[in-house]
Amino acid sequence: MGKTLKRSAAFTALARALFAGARGGPSLGARLAALPRMIRATVRGEYDGGLRLALMTAATAYVVSPVDLLPELPLALLGLADDAVVITWLAGSVLAEAERFLEWEARRGSVIPGQVTP
Repeated sequence: MGKTLKRSAAFTALARALFAGARGGPSLGARLAALPRMIRATVRGEYDGGLRLALMTAATAYVVSPVDLLPELPLALLGLADDAVVITWLAGSVLAEAERFLEWEARRGSVIPGQVTP
């Protein structure tokens, strides 16, 4: 049951992130276009997304790596299911973090340089 809850949470996060544009949030295109800026801001230390980017990078490496915790050939569908869960989590995480970054950018853009905020 624990794995089912994690999978359903991953699918829910992905669906929420994909449909946010319909609710007035940033569109899918705006989120994807923000990724290079988000990476640059994180590398420069301006944005606090380092750990999340590291986790997303690790998930990407896991999916594209030929080494798998549950190999596809002997375990058939079960071996593909772990990749599907990781891909779903990764897609939801990327979209959610891009939205968070866009909100950070908007807040940052509204701050006047040299102004002290309480």
